[in-house]
Amino acid sequence: MSAGGGKLSAVTRVLATQWQDTKQSWKDAKADEFEHLYLDELFTSVDKAVGIMAQVEKLIAKIRSDCE
Repeated sequence: MSAGGGKLSAVTRVLATQWQDTKQSWKDAKADEFEHLYLDELFTSVDKAVGIMAQVEKLIAKIRSDCE
């Protein structure tokens, strides 16, 4: 699961970098609206999901350990 969380974080960082590049040329109210409606929530949700994935991974490891 950590590999999935790492990959999700990595592609989200790429998206954030590409969005910053895009904002250099797209500077209007629609760009701000797009960022607010979609990207802000996406970035927040990904951060939460990666944290939860790490917690689940720890829980699974504990369950495995307890069952041995």
